[in-house]
Amino acid sequence: MKACDRPLSEAYDVALLDLDGVVYIGRRPVPGAAESLGKARAAGQRLAFVTNNASRTPSAVAALLSDVGVPASPEDVVTSAQAAARLIAERVPAGSAVLVVGGIGLRQALYAEGLRPVSVASERPAAIVQGFSPGISYDLISEGAQAVAGGALFVGSNADLTIPGGGARPNPGNGALLRVITSATGVEPLVAGKPERPLHQESVRRTGARRPLVVGDRLDTDIEGAHNGGADSLLVFTGVTDHLQVLTAPPHRRPSFLAPDLTGLLAAHPEPVRDGEGHHCGGWTARAAGGGAIGLTGSGDPYDGLRALASAAWETGDAPPADALTGALDTLGLAYH
Repeated sequence: MKACDRPLSEAYDVALLDLDGVVYIGRRPVPGAAESLGKARAAGQRLAFVTNNASRTPSAVAALLSDVGVPASPEDVVTSAQAAARLIAERVPAGSAVLVVGGIGLRQALYAEGLRPVSVASERPAAIVQGFSPGISYDLISEGAQAVAGGALFVGSNADLTIPGGGARPNPGNGALLRVITSATGVEPLVAGKPERPLHQESVRRTGARRPLVVGDRLDTDIEGAHNGGADSLLVFTGVTDHLQVLTAPPHRRPSFLAPDLTGLLAAHPEPVRDGEGHHCGGWTARAAGGGAIGLTGSGDPYDGLRALASAAWETGDAPPADALTGALDTLGLAYH
């Protein structure tokens, strides 16, 4: 855990914000998100909305943000499609044909980089780029596989194996579709989206950020992506990650800061202090208890207790087993699966 003695909105010049699970869920606003982001902007922090979704254009994402009460322009949005297009443009000649296994977001991004989107392998494309789109057909995936087998550069917008589904279970994501072409050709793609570095680099390039803060709800994309990009990160608990998962995360998926939601941008964050009695934060102390568990005593803000608990759990590098932490989380009244 890191310390920040002033609000994060004052300490970091740009917040690189994930969308689904942070600002909205589906098309429903996360309660309080718009108000918190408005206050962060008023404090001087610039906001960029960074998404692994390659199917929507920046204009479509900006419109959705406005619908949930967060004013945004297309210039405020950075997509994995844009990162993938730049990755390709840096590796093939200007004006090259690129076979698109995906939707309009990818095509628009390629045009912006001076590349020529095509749909068939007979165009002899220099590269193929694949991004999730609900309308992807077997025929189009087959064209992509033929191009890759013929030597075309293979790029994926992101490698997310799943995406949120309409019910309780997720649906296959772009990472699952990438495996189809990889299985058919034996070629692994270059990946542009989180947690790989190209999307983070694209976000920093477009915003001119000097001290960016990655804000997200997922350990395996947002937080790991921040580590890969050398940036600090804030994990919020309005999306898919619960309190037990962060405590048992491996080192490359541990955030710099923790907060229940985007109000965390507006607050200072105390650093847990370690002494011979345990790990202290606010009115809480975490220490080893019997049977290998980590115990927690005290009172106050439960997120100070979570910070103390994280400090104790992460002390040795390897995370403790889940059952060593559940009693302490019960003390804090924080949810876990």
